[in-house]
Amino acid sequence: MQRSLTALPLTVLGALFVSACSEPTGSARPSASKAVPVIAQAIGYEHAATRVEAVGTSQAKLSAEIYPAASGEVVAVSFAPGQYVQQGDVLVELDSRKEAIAVELARVKLEDASRLYERYSRSANSGAVVPATLDAARTAVQTARLELEQAKVALDDRSIEAVFDGHVGVTDVGPGDRVGPDTLITTLDDRGSLLVSFEVPESYIGELDVGDTIRLETWSAAMPAVTGDIVDIGSRIDPRNRTFLTRARVDNADDLLRPGMSFRISAAVTGPRYAVVPETAVLWGADGAYVWSVVDGEATRTAVKVVQRREGRVLLDGDLGADEVVVVEGTQRMRNGVAVEYSEQRLADSGKGPAGASAIGLHAAEQK
Repeated sequence: MQRSLTALPLTVLGALFVSACSEPTGSARPSASKAVPVIAQAIGYEHAATRVEAVGTSQAKLSAEIYPAASGEVVAVSFAPGQYVQQGDVLVELDSRKEAIAVELARVKLEDASRLYERYSRSANSGAVVPATLDAARTAVQTARLELEQAKVALDDRSIEAVFDGHVGVTDVGPGDRVGPDTLITTLDDRGSLLVSFEVPESYIGELDVGDTIRLETWSAAMPAVTGDIVDIGSRIDPRNRTFLTRARVDNADDLLRPGMSFRISAAVTGPRYAVVPETAVLWGADGAYVWSVVDGEATRTAVKVVQRREGRVLLDGDLGADEVVVVEGTQRMRNGVAVEYSEQRLADSGKGPAGASAIGLHAAEQK
């Protein structure tokens, strides 16, 4: 018949308690130190890159609106819209009969004044001509010469010429029309290259330089994208929209583009060099972003600032050394001072990380 424990004498119960406490624990006792497998990766470095996008308007390398220098009746139009002309080619001729007569008259006056001056000069040594008369004759020659030049300029103004090589535009004037200095004859464009003007936010001042390459696309899907080089950067910020003006030159040797076209512009701006780590290495706390870096064999919480996010990686600004590694998996078990032990096997099996550096297998031994 079994007896209950309550029926046993106190001395027997005490002996049973002492016996139970004296049993060895063996492997059932929890370990004081347990290896925590984590994956870490060496820090890489990349330049921050920003893409600036804008809309720009083009103009010809040289562009002019042609107006007549004088009023008159059009007697000939010597060009067709879109025609390529060279510097000095006559575009429009005005009635020049009066001006031609004025040139001949001025030439006759000059010849007469010159003959009179030569006659007085030959007689000056004999005393037959007083110095005042000789001076008056000399002045008459100079005046006649200037009147001739003035008449020639007036005659030249009756012909409207191309001031540089380029393509002329349309015109609304024709023979018989009367034009004046405020009458637009046509336009003239040298479109061998175009200047595209666009506005850039002031936050990018100092990041774009003369000579930088930009990409330009028209709004027509049939026309391919082209590249251009920045040639001018504005010296001041527009206070109304907080932008600065930038101009780029685009080659147009094939004459596919036209002045006045609008372009979608994109430019890659390369910034400073920053540390880059995988996205999984970046954690967030009450004070902002941080990573677990490995310094002198121990895990250290390092505060960082996220500069830019890219595919699978993040550019960081912080106190990160060039030879450090950061924990990318197992960060939930990390704390300051955790000892880190490298595992050569994990190093061989981990492969390449997204930042281009080899991933490193580690064991973090929790301190007692």
